[in-house]
Amino acid sequence: MAAIVLITGMSGAGRSGAAAVLEDLGFYVVDNLPTSLLPKIVELAAQPGGGIDRLALVSGRTHDNVLPAVARMRSEGHDVTVLFLDASTPVLVQRYDATRRKHPFTDETGGLLEAIEHERHLLRQVKDQADLVIDTSDLNVHQLKKRLVSAFESVDHHQLQIAVESFGFKHGLPLDADIVMDVRFLPNPHWVEDLRPLTGHDPKVRDYVLERGATSSFLDNFELMLVDVLPSYQSEGRSYLTIAIGCTGGRHRSVAITEELARRFAARGIAARTSHRDVGGPR
Repeated sequence: MAAIVLITGMSGAGRSGAAAVLEDLGFYVVDNLPTSLLPKIVELAAQPGGGIDRLALVSGRTHDNVLPAVARMRSEGHDVTVLFLDASTPVLVQRYDATRRKHPFTDETGGLLEAIEHERHLLRQVKDQADLVIDTSDLNVHQLKKRLVSAFESVDHHQLQIAVESFGFKHGLPLDADIVMDVRFLPNPHWVEDLRPLTGHDPKVRDYVLERGATSSFLDNFELMLVDVLPSYQSEGRSYLTIAIGCTGGRHRSVAITEELARRFAARGIAARTSHRDVGGPR
């Protein structure tokens, strides 16, 4: 049986770029597939002597029956991961304006903005049931490649893959978060003149955040809660879990907490990768 990644998501969010990365990782890639052909392609790939054990399928503009097709492939014993690529509407509008390409749903809706929102509505259930959601709004091609390589280069898809990311609420919630924790209740290094130019990676900021009594108590309880619920996420068939830690600007508290949480996970033998969406943003 084949290991299959089904790449779906919003037009303009990076599906073709993701397919190219997976091809570099050794996946056999079939792009722009109508949903009706998914089972047939999988059937051909799974034939004895076919030589295809890692298959990446890029779903085309026809979104009907994606979830039933995934259910069918899984019922046949295939290891299927649904990768959903998303981006904010303003970013998608900007990308289409820059490339001057036509959105697949423009003929049905009349305008670009309407086409994007129509597609977002059609894909709502697919996104909700995806194994991994990646928001590409703030990712360049190199950052997207890093995320995908981390997720698919040598992954045991039967083990829950955990990502912990920091962000700033003033820059908006991350679209790919499964669990969001607000740490704005902690003392803010931004108001300490010597700490303001630094980030949560700096030992001075890290110590300022972590050495507070409220921080220690919070981390102890948050860690225990996560460790308690992780097996339930995995038993529900989840392959990926993104935990987002937010503060006001995404530069100080959330960065320090993200790194400390990952360190605590590592001490328990739980692998977790970290990322920091807004650490390089405006102060």
